[in-house]
Amino acid sequence: MNSLVDVEILRVFLGETAQRDGKPVYELIVGEARGRGLAGATVTRGFMGFGASSLLHTSKILRLSEDLPVLVTIVDVAERIRAFLPVVDALVEEGTVTVEKAQAIFHLPMRIRDVMSGDVATAGPDTPISAVVELLIRREVKSLPIVDGGRIKGVITGGDLMSRANMPLRLDVQCQLPRELRAEHVRCLDLEGLTAKDVMTSPAQTVNIKTNVPDALRLMAKRKLKRLLAVDDSGNLMGVVSRVDVLRAIARAASVTAALPELPAGIKRTAGEVMFRDVPTASPDESLDSVLEKIVATPLRRVVVVDAQGKVAGLVLDRDLVSQYVRREKPGLLRSLLAALSPKQSAHEAFEGTAGGVMQTEVFRVLPQTPLTEVIHLLLEKRVKRLVVADADGSLRGMVDRDTVMRVLAGD
Repeated sequence: MNSLVDVEILRVFLGETAQRDGKPVYELIVGEARGRGLAGATVTRGFMGFGASSLLHTSKILRLSEDLPVLVTIVDVAERIRAFLPVVDALVEEGTVTVEKAQAIFHLPMRIRDVMSGDVATAGPDTPISAVVELLIRREVKSLPIVDGGRIKGVITGGDLMSRANMPLRLDVQCQLPRELRAEHVRCLDLEGLTAKDVMTSPAQTVNIKTNVPDALRLMAKRKLKRLLAVDDSGNLMGVVSRVDVLRAIARAASVTAALPELPAGIKRTAGEVMFRDVPTASPDESLDSVLEKIVATPLRRVVVVDAQGKVAGLVLDRDLVSQYVRREKPGLLRSLLAALSPKQSAHEAFEGTAGGVMQTEVFRVLPQTPLTEVIHLLLEKRVKRLVVADADGSLRGMVDRDTVMRVLAGD
């Protein structure tokens, strides 16, 4: 039997016609609860009741137009309910809000259909690669399903574009470029005469929307995939599930209790237990040329800057460098930087400056003893792929990223 968990029950009593900004208040409450990751919410509609006005509301046949009572019920752990109370209080102008303590057994199957993104951009097999790139950048997504006649033919990712379409830079970096320079890069892709079917990975890896999230996690970790296409029983595309979607679902379940049987055993580990130590580093006075070489040489696409005592001073990322040079408005220097960051180009002019002059000093970090649940929350909250692991005095110990977390949770 699953263990009982201490919870609080939040109930909101209000009228069906209560509105804010033209929307029913009960819908707004449920939307806010969902957006904040609460465990769940239920709305029930009464057939008779009265409130502070003492006016009786009923669904009897002659009074169908009356303002019927509505009850919104939310169950979650105490700290999350308490944090949500001010949101409810701000939305409810007339009604009653109650909170009571209880115990609950949570059954969280965590299906793909509950965590996937259903707003999916697609392209056809004959779509020019330039149009594919423009769509990816405009929608701010990292993959594009290729569909023909309602059937999935393949998928194009940023990795496919770099390996098969000769795109010189990652999509993250492309997004930092000025419009005219980005258009120039896209036109170069046009010269290849490639279409989506020439570049896509086929067949695309799919999962049924009824698949459990832990099963999808294991599949992604085993095949080193960053996202999966979700399909219904007929094979129709229904959505896309990414590593972020999977981690968010697990983090949400773990925030209720780490004892849920649906949760992977690895959730109880710490940052120090799962981190990797092979992290490229540079000193603050190291030349920018040297830093660029290290960035290109590592799949991490970043270098941690440490002082003489080995303490973390900053971070240099490829996309941050591009963003800085864009702001300097020196096209020739920017082109040289892009050439230096491209694995397909080696010759570039020497760059003046040091790691300390270009690094960002805000570094998201965790302690070695930080629980993996907190690591996941920080990755999601800061919208970053990697976190630095450092001791309390700031000494670098290693790094933990989404891929590492996925593999640990999958049991690798």
